[in-house]
Amino acid sequence: MNITYENSFNCMSYNATIAGELLKQTGEAMFEDLLNAESDVPVYRRLADRVLELIASKHLVPGDRLPPQREIARTAGVNLTTVTRAIAVLHERGVIDGRPGKGTIIVAPKTFVSPRSGVSGDEGYCDLSINRPATDAYLRALQTILPHLSEDPRFEGIQDYYLPEGHFDVREALANWMSDATGHSDPDRVAVVNGAQHGLACALGAVANSGQVVLADSTTFQGFISLCALRGVVLKPVAMDEQGMIPDAFAEACRQFNPTAVYLMPNYHNPTTITLSPERREALVAIARAHNVIIIEDDVYRPLIRKPVASIASLHPDITIYVTSLSKCVAAGIRLGAVSAPRRLLRGINAFLKTNCWSTSFATGLMVVQLIEQGKLSSIIAEQMTELEVRHKILTENLPSKNLHSQPTAPHAWLTLPEPWRGSSFARAALSEGVCVLSSDAFTISRNQAPVHAIRLNLNAARSRDELADAAKTLNGLLEGGFRNVNIDA
Repeated sequence: MNITYENSFNCMSYNATIAGELLKQTGEAMFEDLLNAESDVPVYRRLADRVLELIASKHLVPGDRLPPQREIARTAGVNLTTVTRAIAVLHERGVIDGRPGKGTIIVAPKTFVSPRSGVSGDEGYCDLSINRPATDAYLRALQTILPHLSEDPRFEGIQDYYLPEGHFDVREALANWMSDATGHSDPDRVAVVNGAQHGLACALGAVANSGQVVLADSTTFQGFISLCALRGVVLKPVAMDEQGMIPDAFAEACRQFNPTAVYLMPNYHNPTTITLSPERREALVAIARAHNVIIIEDDVYRPLIRKPVASIASLHPDITIYVTSLSKCVAAGIRLGAVSAPRRLLRGINAFLKTNCWSTSFATGLMVVQLIEQGKLSSIIAEQMTELEVRHKILTENLPSKNLHSQPTAPHAWLTLPEPWRGSSFARAALSEGVCVLSSDAFTISRNQAPVHAIRLNLNAARSRDELADAAKTLNGLLEGGFRNVNIDA
């Protein structure tokens, strides 16, 4: 995607009183040849891409305001619906923020590559920015369950309220399903949540107040970064090496910041795919105990590992909140997960859960109970793992091994970038070639720490194996020299 606008919107930091005048001066240049372009890409997508070009070239910078949508429609010669759809795409990209009374604002680079709300259906566009299972095994299982759901003697219960921690049958089924990981099958030590993100929110709400410190890997899951920011929790980064969080760095951070908790992803760390060794886990636990730090163990990828090592929660249940879900191993849209914790901590989790959503849906819970009871859940996961192994092989065949960090059944991979690439510039270049990935910027806690230049790509987000192969070849082409045609400092 070539930048063709030398002077368009150089002075976009305008207020509402002069917006119209600037539109007259610069709007035509911004949308020049938009409708005449020879492309199969829908017009709304072209319009969104045009704005992305201006951001990449720094003609638009954080704080600049886009014209009103009706003005954009008039100047570009398109209808208002087209503009609205383009604005929605830009919101999904995390590059704009709509504020009542203030218009649509270009936001800071930190949110340039925020998580997508869904996978794009546009032809010729491969969205590898979101983690989701690839097969339709869950849908096939539901097709056999749903017609007979009303025959279940528990069916009438789906219209009722339940305790914040969830219906007992759902907790019992999940406790048994999780028992290898948690070391117990006690439903009274389990709370049902609306996915792992909700579970993390409940755990964080139970252990950290606004202003208190929580530690995490310096590169970590962007959803947890957002949760801490939302709750006013101070998230501090801890240095990593190729084996994960460095114990000495963790100990020093504990002495310096007096944290209440530490957030760990010991299996298939998101985004790096690192799995902590038993020795590294024990070293971190010893430090956590010495400093009275609660461990929040995010273990959503464990069901996808053929021979996982013992979880932290199973060995140290008294100081560990264990969070898992079915979104990565069964289906992203299922929105059901579970938290296991010591009773003293579970009380706070349940209290937060009650004020947050009262309780989870028993309709969804009953479907999951049936999947477990009929053995279909394990079959779905087995099918996902088989597909992941095939897709992992596709990546290893098309991307250089020195840059690719992955595991045979991990749903995402971490691609480190050679100089002079930066994560954000590579993500923009990939997007211009029809591949959407997440930059390492999205996973960085502090802008003051040493930058990591990499991207995360999700194997299963591709709609087919062939699409994944094509996307991997595109990314490899950029690694081999596409940067020469990109403004890498943008």
